[in-house]
Amino acid sequence: MRVGNDRLSFGTDGPRSDPRRMAIFAVLIVAGALLVWLHETGQVPALFEPTHIPTRNAVSYAEQGQAYFSAGNLEEAIRVYQEAVRVDPGDGRMWADLARIQTYSSALLTTADDRRARLAAARESVERAVEANPDDSTAAAIRAFVYDWSATAEDATTGASQREEYLTTAQTSVARALQLEPGNVLALAFQAEVYVDQQKFTQAMAVASRAASLVAPDDPFSMDVHRVYGTVLESNAQYRLAIEEYLRAAAVAPNFTYLYLLIGANYRQLRDIESALEYFDRAVRINEQLAIEDPTPYLAIGKTYMQDGEFFIAARNIERALAISPSNPDIYGRLGIVFFKSRNYEGAIVALQCAVDGCPQDVSQTLLCEYVYDCDAGSEEAQSYGVEVVGLPLRDDSLEYYYTYGSVLTYFRNSANYPSACVDAERIFRVVLTTYGSDPTVADIAAASRELCSAAGGAGSPEPSPSPAAPQTPSQTP
Repeated sequence: MRVGNDRLSFGTDGPRSDPRRMAIFAVLIVAGALLVWLHETGQVPALFEPTHIPTRNAVSYAEQGQAYFSAGNLEEAIRVYQEAVRVDPGDGRMWADLARIQTYSSALLTTADDRRARLAAARESVERAVEANPDDSTAAAIRAFVYDWSATAEDATTGASQREEYLTTAQTSVARALQLEPGNVLALAFQAEVYVDQQKFTQAMAVASRAASLVAPDDPFSMDVHRVYGTVLESNAQYRLAIEEYLRAAAVAPNFTYLYLLIGANYRQLRDIESALEYFDRAVRINEQLAIEDPTPYLAIGKTYMQDGEFFIAARNIERALAISPSNPDIYGRLGIVFFKSRNYEGAIVALQCAVDGCPQDVSQTLLCEYVYDCDAGSEEAQSYGVEVVGLPLRDDSLEYYYTYGSVLTYFRNSANYPSACVDAERIFRVVLTTYGSDPTVADIAAASRELCSAAGGAGSPEPSPSPAAPQTPSQTP
C-alpha cells in the first residue's frame, strides 16, 4: 500500500483519562523510588550482581579433585578437595579422600620436615573423616594408611616413641575397618603395609597376596592394593615381582609419578640401570606435560648415576633439582655427597655447609651461579638466584651429610680459606657422636678426622676416604 498525504490518526481525538491506570502509575513510581533508596543504603544489591553464596556444590569439587589425582597433579587435587570439604564439612568420605591424597603426596616431598608437615595435615583430615562417619570401614582403613606412613616418616632414633604410637594407631584403625567390613580389600592391603613396618613379613605377604587376588579391576582402590603388594614383595627383596605389581598399579593410575619412582628404584636394586632411568624419565615427562616443577625424579636419576659411578651426570641432575628448589637443604646435601665422591672437595664443602649449618644468600648464590646457572656471582643476573638456606637437624636421613661435612672440613685443616676448619669439624663430630656414638662407622670417621687435626705441623692435606653409605631407614621416597 502506498502512503499518501492523508493525515494519519493514532487515536481518538480529545483528552481521555482512566483513574485506575493513574493509580497503578503512582504505585510504580513510589515503589521505584523506594527500591532506589534501599539500593543506595546497601539494603538491596544491584540487579544481576553475583551472589556471595557459592553456587558450586561439594560433589563437583570432589569430582574435579579426583580428576586431578588421575592426571597426576596431586597438589591441585589437594587444593580442590579442600574446597569440597569447606563447602560440605560433614562429608566424611571427602575428608578421607583428601587424607589419602595428602598422604601419597608426602612421598614426593624431599625433606623430612616437609613430609611430616604434610602427614600432619593428612592426620587432621582423616580424623575429621572418622568423626563424621565412625562406622565407615573405608575411612578407618585410610586412617590406618595415614598413621602407618606417619610412623615411617618419623626418625628411627629421635622419633622412636612417636613412631610406635603411630604404628599402634594404624594397627587399631585397620582392625576397626575389618571389624566393620571383614572383606574390605583396602583394609586388608593397609593391614599388610602395617605388618611390613612391624617387621611381620610372613603375615604381610599372606594378607597382601589375598587382597590382590580379591580386588576387582574396576575397584576405585585397586591401585592402592597392587601398590601395597609391590611394597611387601620389595621388602622381601623380590624386586622383579614387586615391579610387576607396581606396573599393575600404574595401569590403573598411569600418571601417578610415585609409582614410576618405585619401579625405577626396584630396577636399580636389580642393577638394571637403563630400565631404572627409563622409568625415572617417564616421571619427568609426566611432570613436564602437567607443568609441575618436581625435583624428586631428578634426585632419583642423580642417585642412580651416582651408584653407577657416573658422578658428573649425577651432579647435573641434582643441580637441575636444585634449580627447582634452591632453598632445599636436602638437595644441597645430596649434591655435596656427589661432589665428595667425585673428589670435588671445594664444591662439597659449600654444598654440605648449606645442608648442615645452613648458608646465607651470598653463599648459595655463589654455588648456584657456578654449578646451576653458569653466571657471574657478582652480576645483576645473580641477584635473583641466591636464597637463604636453613640447615637440616641431625637425624637418620641427614647423618651422612653431617659426618661427610666433618670429613671435608678436616681435609681443609691447613687451608687459609678455612682457618677454623678443625674447630668446625670438632663441633660437627661432637653433635654426631652425642646421638650416633655407638655406630662404628661414625666413630671411626670421627676418630680419623680428630687424629688428622691433632697432628701438628702436618704438610699437605691427605684426601679423606670416601664415606660409606649412611644407615638406611624405611622410606616411601626412592
